[in-house]
Amino acid sequence: MKRLMKKRIWYLIVTIILVSYFIYFQNNSIVISDYTIKNGTIPPSFDGYKIVQLSDLHSKSFGRDQNRLVKKVEKIAPDLIVFTGDLVDSKRYDEVSSLLLMEELVQLAPVYFVTGNHEWWSGKIHTLEGKLTNIGVSVLRNIAEDLYINSDMITIIGIDDPAKLGVSHSELETAEIDFTYAIEGVDKDHQFTMLLAHRPELVSLYSSYSVDLVFSGHAHGGQFRVPFIGGLIAPNQGLFPKYSSGKHQLDGTTMIVNRGLGNSIIPIRLFNRPEVVVVTLDN
Repeated sequence: MKRLMKKRIWYLIVTIILVSYFIYFQNNSIVISDYTIKNGTIPPSFDGYKIVQLSDLHSKSFGRDQNRLVKKVEKIAPDLIVFTGDLVDSKRYDEVSSLLLMEELVQLAPVYFVTGNHEWWSGKIHTLEGKLTNIGVSVLRNIAEDLYINSDMITIIGIDDPAKLGVSHSELETAEIDFTYAIEGVDKDHQFTMLLAHRPELVSLYSSYSVDLVFSGHAHGGQFRVPFIGGLIAPNQGLFPKYSSGKHQLDGTTMIVNRGLGNSIIPIRLFNRPEVVVVTLDN
């Protein structure tokens, strides 16, 4: 009887160790997802242009000085790095690890950032924006910038998350107002346009303005991913969200939804490892 009890205790200990390791692996082992975007409006100089997208860090750390994440990005050798919101977490605000990551990333490539809902919910967006700008990050707040290689050009647009403070409109109306303002003067018919926007569920809005490529986040991959089905739940989309991960097409618009790096309200990911997205442009 004693022997049987000891055996059961050992089985229990081994099971706990294996489950703990599995959960740790799921939440800390970074996966890289590669996509190629082929579009006739991509100019020749941007053929093969490599973009790394990061999203939804929520102040998480990946090793000392963010070295595990930084090394992954460095190995990719990107031409551009974009970050699509929720760099920090509003409930446990800690900007140190987040700013440290940005300090490292700007040494690798130009970095462009747009706000997520957590930047606004924290109430510290303006001080955070100043610190990011001082580091050398380009914070896109309802503006468009042209990127040049030789005489060739593509345009990057960035809009605020519609959860921003003091807004009296609905989130869709807020996003549309900001987006309309941001693209004023952009010739979408003749130049390749990329949009950084935290919310994937608003893709019909982005598509209605004929944006070529959208980078988004927010959905955390559905938090728990069910094999052969996809994400389980996402903010603003509910159960079994349509836009939780990967590449989506709507009319002439392609949207990439990044599964994110950290966690917020739900502290655990399952079958949904932290993700670094790599997009290569192909004309």
